Amino acid sequence: MPIYAYKGLDKSGKEVKNTVNVESIIAAKQRVKSMGIMLIDIKEQRAQGTAAGGGTMARLKGGSVPVDDLAIMTRQLATLIKAKIQIVEALSALTDQVENANLRLVLSDLKQKVNEGASLAKSLQDHPKVFTSVYVNMVEAGEASGTLEIVLLRLADFTESQVKLKNKIKGAMTYPAIMGIFGFLMMNVIFIFVIPKIAKIFISMKKELPFITVVCIWISNFLVNYWWLVIIMIGVIIVGTSKYINTPKGQSRWHALQLKLPIVGILIKMINVSRFCSTLGTLMNSGVPILTALTIVKNLIPNVHMKDAVEKSRISVSEGASLTQPLIQSGYFPPLVTHMIRLGEKSGELEPMLKIISENYEDQVQSRIGGLTSILEPIMMICLGTAIGFIVFAVVIPMMNMNSIR
Repeated sequence: MPIYAYKGLDKSGKEVKNTVNVESIIAAKQRVKSMGIMLIDIKEQRAQGTAAGGGTMARLKGGSVPVDDLAIMTRQLATLIKAKIQIVEALSALTDQVENANLRLVLSDLKQKVNEGASLAKSLQDHPKVFTSVYVNMVEAGEASGTLEIVLLRLADFTESQVKLKNKIKGAMTYPAIMGIFGFLMMNVIFIFVIPKIAKIFISMKKELPFITVVCIWISNFLVNYWWLVIIMIGVIIVGTSKYINTPKGQSRWHALQLKLPIVGILIKMINVSRFCSTLGTLMNSGVPILTALTIVKNLIPNVHMKDAVEKSRISVSEGASLTQPLIQSGYFPPLVTHMIRLGEKSGELEPMLKIISENYEDQVQSRIGGLTSILEPIMMICLGTAIGFIVFAVVIPMMNMNSIR
């Protein structure tokens, strides 16, 4: 069912903007007038590729929907279905409630397709920018087993945990990023505007300057006269590095380097292990076959080396062998994790075991992120202090020599 955006004036003359979800533009006009609003303009909200007389297509013009909005919508949908409300009616109710315009368009399209007889999972597949393969496969398994509300609740929990982890990482990186940007700008201002004025005084002395002062003046002159070259060099480095990393060889080396970095490498491994266990456990617990679940999990892991280990595990399982052996051979999965997964395989309790591992690692990841923040802050302060100290000594030493001459 299409969504119409309207603009009008209420009884007090105040401008009103909103949307209505009805069958046609005639019905939309009637709905707006029935609310006592004098209509000024009304038009159908469309997604990219919508035909002139057709419904909303799957591809969203504005990109994907924020994950936190999706998590809230999923939990609300699960609650409505658990209350024995039909899917079409539940989708209709959510369409009227959600604030995100893209999500409202998606829900309207889902409602129309489900109302026409399509399954919810099949309808979700038409919106790959919004619903991941994990989401679609879990909904499909839930529909097949008749436990859609349970699966949706698990999906909401899973999505919310991913949002929390993402926000935790962003929060940890915010302060160092601000400090780095501020320090970079401050140093450029000093070298470009302050040092040249001080350098004129020192040069007029016609005395031999300390090495640290000479270096400082040289850097200042270079930035003042060749700032454009610096910008070009930075651009070339960024573009060249980006292109190299996007090649198979460059990506492999870059991801291998990430895993070897102190502190950060351990954190990357823990995040990927947590994602592997939580996603695989959630999918299997929702009724998704293990081979399909491993394929999905593999595509969700960004590090190519850990992704390759998961792919080898999928091949091993398809051949009737153990899931854990390729993970052990890769060396990227901690012995405790592989040991617990092996115990889960032997006891037939793999899903609960994966949940225990994921919960444990989520706690460790959050603790590590907090620790990383506490380490990065003093490092940034030391770097900034060292740079400022370099400039201060470069300026103070010649001034002290001037005083000693007098």
